[in-house]
Amino acid sequence: MDNPDQQDRPVTGEHALVVTGGPLPANQGPLPSADLIIAADGGADNAVALGLIVDLVVGDLDSASSAAVARAKKVDRHPADKDETDLELALGAAVAAGVRSVTVVGTLGGRVDHALTNLLVAAGDRWSNLRIDLWIDGTRAWVVRDHVEVVAQVGDLVSLLAVGGRATGVTTTGLAWPLTDAEVEPGVGLGLSNRMAAPKAEVVVDDGTLLVIVNRADLEPAVSSEGFLKRLLEAMGAFWKMGDRSEKGRIRGPWTG
Repeated sequence: MDNPDQQDRPVTGEHALVVTGGPLPANQGPLPSADLIIAADGGADNAVALGLIVDLVVGDLDSASSAAVARAKKVDRHPADKDETDLELALGAAVAAGVRSVTVVGTLGGRVDHALTNLLVAAGDRWSNLRIDLWIDGTRAWVVRDHVEVVAQVGDLVSLLAVGGRATGVTTTGLAWPLTDAEVEPGVGLGLSNRMAAPKAEVVVDDGTLLVIVNRADLEPAVSSEGFLKRLLEAMGAFWKMGDRSEKGRIRGPWTG
């Protein structure tokens, strides 16, 4: 539905900013500009706190305040018993709007299942036509299926974590320990804790999906997401390896026996 007090504006654009719920990072820096602002449920309140005007708020609205919802230009309310997460709904709205790239802003939060789901959702094949980057708890991350140029400070930590399976043909430039046509497996430390050797670095992937994560070197470990991300991706890697032992030609997963 449309909020009658807001100006009518089509929900469309080239780049979308998706704001999620949960506590905002204390060290949240300036956000990139966007043609479209989408709030995933409680992200509506975070958007207000960031001084953003929300074009669309989507979700079951169980965690968004009525005041924040009322400020959004459009509202897409879903039942509480739904099959998709609020982030999935927000990314789906971005696809429907015809955007080509999305920046997700938020926090991993305290629940491992929520954090893992959000990372898997962002890196899912469903959004393979979108270029997705994430600003999470002061950490930058990119979902990379082809290549990405990273601009950061020399010395910043950079991790390359495979998602959903093996990433092959991984080649990097501008990092302290370069990779050339490498294979990166989920849950394996090959791509973990590299460092920026120059102000710009490039990561190329021939096949598969990587999460490229940049942690500022000046952040204290307590506010760094890299360790939490590493533990989550290690769990994902163990899950993948269990499935990889299944008989060739069968569905691969730990449930296949």
